[in-house]
Amino acid sequence: MKRILGATALAATALWGGMAAASPRCTAPMAEWQPREALVERVRARGWQVTRIRTDDGCYKVYAVTAEGRRVKAKFDPATLDMLREETDR
Repeated sequence: MKRILGATALAATALWGGMAAASPRCTAPMAEWQPREALVERVRARGWQVTRIRTDDGCYKVYAVTAEGRRVKAKFDPATLDMLREETDR
């Protein structure tokens, strides 16, 4: 019985971890994308200084520096400019 519970817990953890690590993908057609300048304005309103913007998996990927001096990477939906993911250096 313990062996079955352990295997079930291990399988559930593996599945959950795989889902959590999945990178967001954007599917909006390029005709619906907002211009990069609009994204720069939105990011600057957060107090970030943009160092680079590129596309990744159909999303905008922004490299910036926060007001506190930390580097940050963030993914944005190009149609809505909603932030999908953010990673900061500690």
